[in-house]
Amino acid sequence: MSTVHETAALLPDPARLRAHLRALAALDMAIGDDPQYCQYTFDADWSPGVEAALMENGSGDDFAVLFTPAGVLIRGFDHESQMSPYGTDDEQVWPGVVDDVPAALRPLVDEPAFHGEGIDAPRVTACLWQAAGDTVWHAGSAIDFPAGSEDPDGSGFLFHLLTDRSPEAVQAWFEDYYERPVPLDAVRHVLAGHALTPAIARALNPAALSDTALLRRIAAHPEVAAYLSCDGEFDLARTDPIETIALPNALPVEPIAGCNAGGTHYLCGPAVPDGPRSVLYTDSEGRASLIAESLAEALTLAIVLPSWHDALAGFRPPALDSDYLHDHPDHPAVRDRLLAALRLPPAADQEVLDRLLSTAARTVRDGFLPHVTDDEDAAFEPMLEPSA
Repeated sequence: MSTVHETAALLPDPARLRAHLRALAALDMAIGDDPQYCQYTFDADWSPGVEAALMENGSGDDFAVLFTPAGVLIRGFDHESQMSPYGTDDEQVWPGVVDDVPAALRPLVDEPAFHGEGIDAPRVTACLWQAAGDTVWHAGSAIDFPAGSEDPDGSGFLFHLLTDRSPEAVQAWFEDYYERPVPLDAVRHVLAGHALTPAIARALNPAALSDTALLRRIAAHPEVAAYLSCDGEFDLARTDPIETIALPNALPVEPIAGCNAGGTHYLCGPAVPDGPRSVLYTDSEGRASLIAESLAEALTLAIVLPSWHDALAGFRPPALDSDYLHDHPDHPAVRDRLLAALRLPPAADQEVLDRLLSTAARTVRDGFLPHVTDDEDAAFEPMLEPSA
């Protein structure tokens, strides 16, 4: 029989559990085609002082893991369990399930969000907790589980990915849910706590960050389009470059956007369904640089690091972007909103800067420094300063 008592012995400490749940939410968002069908989510501002990891499978089963200064509470509900308040004679929580919850954590059980429809009782069949300063997980000590079920409180299937946190188990669950292959290496990357980069997100779901999907989302979100055409210097309406260019490596180039200063962004390489193309930028003064390995990375750069041109000239944090942030103190909130609208992974300034400099360093070496068509002597100069 599998119950909360077996689950308690298999759970990691709260810090590791939190990191694992954040990773599950990141994987679900990256693999799925539509956020509304994600089962795992993480809300870092669920209520004042409370972070919530949530699971809802759309079939009436759900759980919440609530992280608070007073400790952590895990509440699960299996709608088919005999222990459901809907199935008891008095429509109350099964005896013993929440009786031992410490007073400091008990208000979390009674949250209105977890109350059942039509009954005056929390929607719970399985409950575990660990108070601040404790080192073990606890569950009700006097629960009389109903006979005849291998998983009477639903904890076995509700918390499966919390007790078996192996990349293989997580991969198998997502492949079963989304009915398509999910690369194990990408799952390992996210579960290990590494950043969900556009490249990893594309590996998890190539279609989600394809050029076509991203352009469609930009068109559907006026705030995104307005930011990119102005502050982001990535105006999709400006696709008429001043000069026609060619690359030494002979890859085709396609103008995709322009900027107010007369520069042009190009996608480099043949258009392959769901395949990334490097992004080249040329300015109006005869300089050029690779700036991203894909359109997804270029959009992330424009949103997270609007002063990226200065980075190629040698500026570094904290001076980099300081003027922009002074004039736009709400940029962090705008950044997060725009990335979410495009389904681009969250990204820190330093991470984006490192990717930019690494990509820009390939410009000359890999044949991306362009020249004017039919005039190889009219070559552009690299934007990346040697000291950078």
